[in-house]
Amino acid sequence: MSAAESNAAAASFARLTSRLDYLSAADLASVKSAYRYSDEAHLGQLRNSGEPYITHPIAVAAQCAEWKLDAQALMAALLHDAMEDCAVTKTDLIERFGSPVAELVDGLTKLEKLQFNTREENQAESFRKMLLAMARDVRVILIKLADRTHNMRTLSDAPRTKWARIASETLEIYAPIAHRLGLNQTYRELQDLSFRYLRPWRYAIVSKAVAKARGRRRDLIQKVQADLEATFERHGMTVRIYGREKSLYSIYHKMDEKNLSFAQVTDIYGFRVIVPGLIDCYTALGLLHQLYKPVPGKFKDHIAISKINGYQSLHTTLVGPSSINVEFQVRTEAMHLVAETGIAAHWLYKESPDESKANPDRLGSKWLQSLLDIGNETHDANEFWEHVKVDLFPDAVYVFTPKSRIMAMPRGATVVDFAYAIHSNVGDHAVAARVNNEQVPLRTEVQNGDVIEIITAKESYPNPAWMGFVRTARARSKIRQHLRSLAQDDSQNLGEKMLAQALRAEGIEHLPDEQGAMAGVWDKLLRFSGNRTRSDLLVEIGLGRRIASIVAKRLAKLLSDAGEKPNALLLTRERFMAGEAVAQGGVAIDGSENTSVRFATCCRPVPGDPILGYLGRGEGLTVHHRDCQVAVKLKNKDSERFIVVEWADEPVRTFETGIVVTVNNGKGVLAKVASALAAAEVDIIQINMADESPQGAVDLKFIIAVRDAQQLESALRNLRHTHVVLKAQRITNSN
Repeated sequence: MSAAESNAAAASFARLTSRLDYLSAADLASVKSAYRYSDEAHLGQLRNSGEPYITHPIAVAAQCAEWKLDAQALMAALLHDAMEDCAVTKTDLIERFGSPVAELVDGLTKLEKLQFNTREENQAESFRKMLLAMARDVRVILIKLADRTHNMRTLSDAPRTKWARIASETLEIYAPIAHRLGLNQTYRELQDLSFRYLRPWRYAIVSKAVAKARGRRRDLIQKVQADLEATFERHGMTVRIYGREKSLYSIYHKMDEKNLSFAQVTDIYGFRVIVPGLIDCYTALGLLHQLYKPVPGKFKDHIAISKINGYQSLHTTLVGPSSINVEFQVRTEAMHLVAETGIAAHWLYKESPDESKANPDRLGSKWLQSLLDIGNETHDANEFWEHVKVDLFPDAVYVFTPKSRIMAMPRGATVVDFAYAIHSNVGDHAVAARVNNEQVPLRTEVQNGDVIEIITAKESYPNPAWMGFVRTARARSKIRQHLRSLAQDDSQNLGEKMLAQALRAEGIEHLPDEQGAMAGVWDKLLRFSGNRTRSDLLVEIGLGRRIASIVAKRLAKLLSDAGEKPNALLLTRERFMAGEAVAQGGVAIDGSENTSVRFATCCRPVPGDPILGYLGRGEGLTVHHRDCQVAVKLKNKDSERFIVVEWADEPVRTFETGIVVTVNNGKGVLAKVASALAAAEVDIIQINMADESPQGAVDLKFIIAVRDAQQLESALRNLRHTHVVLKAQRITNSN
C-alpha cells in the first residue's frame, strides 16, 4: 500500500474512532486491534474506486457505530470480509478475538461456491445461513444491512453489468428485511438507491420533478410551519416540528401501482410533530384537527395498535392552505427513535432513561423466532428461502382472539394462518372457525378488527389443499412438515406389509423382531441395503425404490443362518397361490393407506373390480383396474414393478369413480339425475357438462364416491330407470 493509501485508511479509521466515545477504554482497544488485523489481512486489495479495501469495513463499522452497537459487533464489522476474501479461518478468529466475534463473522460469510450446483442454490444457502445466524443474534443482520448500504452507496464504482442484479437483490430482499426490523431510515435509503440503479432514467425524471415541486411549494411549507408553531406555542406545548419528504422510490411506486401522474401524488410532503410524552400525542392531534380540517378515513392510530415491526405514531391527513392535503405524523422522541432505527433502538436506548420502552418483543423478535422454527424444520435452502420471502410483508392487519389478545397478521392472511400463529397444534387440528361469531370457511381472509375463534378436533390433521391459500411462512412450513411426516409413516406401513408378504413367499410367517436375538439379523440386512434404520428401509420399499422380494430373499437367508428355517408347508402354499409371476408379494387394500397408495385417475377402480398395483420409483403404490390400457402399457414396459394387490374384506371408506349420463336436455333434468344418485346413497364429487348446444341429447360427466362396484351398479340401474336418461355407463379406458 502506498503512503497516500495508508494515510487515507488511517484518516478513515480516525473518523470512526471519533464516534466511539460510548465505548470503554478496553472495548476501544479491542476494536483497534480488530482494525489492525483486518488492515493487514486486506493489505494490497483495492476497491473498484481505487481506494484501499479497508475503507469498506471501516465504513460498515461506522454505520454500526451510529446504531451504538457494542464492541463485538464493531469488531465483526471490521472483519466481515476477512474469512471470505483473505483465507482467514474461523479458528484464527476464535483464537485472536474470541468465539462471539468469530460466530458473528461466520454468520456473515458466504458459503464456498464449490459446494453447490448452481449460483441460485449457493445464494439460497448463503441467505439461509445468514438469516438463521441473525435469528440467534440480530447483530448479524444489522452488520449485513450496514454492509449492503455502503455497497449500494458506492455501486457507481462497480461495473455497470452488475448494477441490475445487485440493486434488484437489495430491493427484493434486504430492503424488506430492514422494514421488517423497523429500520425505516435504512429501508428508505436502500429503496432509493436500488431505484437509482435499476431505473436510472426514471429516477432522474422523478428526482427533477420533486426538486421543482419543492420550489413551488416552499411558501406552502413555510405557511404550515408557521401556523403549527403559533398554535403549539399558544397552548404552551414544547414540540419539534420538521418537514418530511416522501422518498423518490415510494413516489414512483405509487405512480406505477395506481397509474397516477406526478401531479396526482398529493402526499409528497408532510410534517412530523415530536412531542414530550404519550398523552401529548393525542393533545397535539386535537390541536391539529382544530387548526385544519381532517380528511375523513385518513386517520390511523399506530400507538394503540403498533405495527408488526414495532412502529408507533399517529397519522392524520388534513386539508391545509390552498386546499392541499398535508399528512402529519405525531409521536414521542422514543417512538421516533424506534421508527427510524427499529430493532437497533435496543442498543440506542441503553443510554436513555426510557430504556424499558425498547421492548425487543415488539421490535421484530417474533419474526426472528419464527425464522429459527422454520430453519429447524426445513433443511432445504431453497424451500427455506421460499418461506422467508413469503413472510416479508410490509403491511399487516390486526385481529383479536376470543380473549381479546391482539395479533398482527400479514395482509391476505387466512384463518388457517391465524390458527398456526396461535400454536402449531391449533393449526394442525383446525376443523372450523368463527369470525365475529359467524361460521366461515378456513380459507377466509382475516380483516382488521376481526374476532377469530378456531374450532379444533384431535382426530383432524392438515389438508394438503391448505397449501394453496395460506400466506405466512410459519403456516406453510408446519403444513409441509406434517404432510411429509404423514407420507413417511404411510410409506413405512406399506413397505412393512409388502416385505411381510414377500417373506411369506420365502416360507417365513412373520417379520423378525427388531430387538432381542434378531437385532443382529436386522443390522446385517441394513448393511446389505445401505440404510441407517429399519424405518428407512421400509420407507424405500413402500416408495418403490427397493424390490420387496429381493430384500425378503436376503432376510430369509440371514434368518436361516441364524437358525430359523422356512416353513415348508407355508412356502408351498404361498407359491401355489401367488404363482411365479408375483415379483414383490401381495398387499391388501382397504382405503386407509392415505398418501402411500394412490388410485389411478385413468380408470378409477373401486372395491369389487379386478386390480393390480404398479410400484413407481419414489411414487409409492398406484392401483389400476386390471383391464386399464395405461396399466397394460406399463406392464409391457416395466413388468417387474407390478405387484399383486387385492381388496380387503371390509374397505374403510368410499372410492371415487367416473360415470357418463346421456340425458334428453330440458327443465329440471339435472335435479332428476341427482335425485336418482341420491336414492342409491351415492355422493356427487364433481359434475362436468360438455360445451354443446343446450338442445337435444347432452352428456353429463360425474365423479361419484361409492362403497364398492355393487353400489355403483345400483346407481347406474337407478339412472337407467329415470325417464330423462337415455344412457348411463361407467367411464373406463379399457377399450
